[in-house]
Amino acid sequence: MAKIVTFGEIMLRLAPNGYYRFFQNDQMQATFGGGEANVAVSLANYGMDVSFVTKLPTHAIGQAAVNSLRYFGVDTSDIVRGGDRVGIYYLEKGASQRGSVCIYDRAHSAIQEAAPSDFDWDKIFDGAEWFHFTGITPALGPNVVEICRDACKAAKAHGVKISCDLNYRGKLWTRAEARAAMTDLCQYVDVCISNEEDAKGVFGIEAENTDIYGGKLNKEGYKSVAKQLADKFGFEKVAITLRTSISASDNDWAAMLYDGTDYCFSKEYHLRITDRVGGGDSFGGGLIYALMNGKSTQDAVEFAVAASALKHSVEGDYNRVTVSEVEKLSGGDGSGRVQR
Repeated sequence: MAKIVTFGEIMLRLAPNGYYRFFQNDQMQATFGGGEANVAVSLANYGMDVSFVTKLPTHAIGQAAVNSLRYFGVDTSDIVRGGDRVGIYYLEKGASQRGSVCIYDRAHSAIQEAAPSDFDWDKIFDGAEWFHFTGITPALGPNVVEICRDACKAAKAHGVKISCDLNYRGKLWTRAEARAAMTDLCQYVDVCISNEEDAKGVFGIEAENTDIYGGKLNKEGYKSVAKQLADKFGFEKVAITLRTSISASDNDWAAMLYDGTDYCFSKEYHLRITDRVGGGDSFGGGLIYALMNGKSTQDAVEFAVAASALKHSVEGDYNRVTVSEVEKLSGGDGSGRVQR
């Protein structure tokens, strides 16, 4: 079975119950999540051999994060142990016209203070076929940019395919910092995942005649975005997720996958959202699974979008769905009828 490696930060997620505001009552749900960890869990649920790499403290909270991954069958043997704290993020889920709020408390986390010497990438990539990271990880600091660069170089030396979700986070670094780091790292990437904001935020590449806040997306404009990204970095494939935000509760969701020749658009789903966090990561996990299992460009984007559509109905960061559930939806059965 092909081995997939993902690398990034897993955080403790603290969220009020349901759609309560922060401290509307005195309870918070404690779970774990983070971009590349979410992708790893998706792939493990699809039966893939996947490893998640990070650095976590040896104390009980760090071990709980490890255990949350082990529960799904993610290989945690290459997680480095050390440092003092697990990063935290607080999530207040939005509803109707009130948007979700995410507050980070991740400064001085174990992975943010990791050193390049902590990771033996030649050992980690032994037998691997795919490596995935996101733009959130190098945003943690110059040392983590260096770690990502070392990982990409080692992956290439081992003949490993590399995917990257640009995932620009303005709360973590400036556009100039993101552009410098990601321009360097993207030279190693084979499959790029972006959305209507990331390409503009990181590289200044923007789709024409699109208003992501007013609910207007010009799908044709994203053909140009995908081609510009592919031409700039030599990507084999570029995926663009297309989200029309009607409100915090209702979105339309689709994607496009460009393979250097064809621009394949998925069907569009109308989503009534339970939990949006991890939606992009579930798309990435679905796309990696589909491409590694030889699906066509059209079938790959359909699988990835369906996987992500289902994630929007699942509480927590992790996408707790199976291949059969995704294929049922991508095949046209979105009725939501009771299964007996």
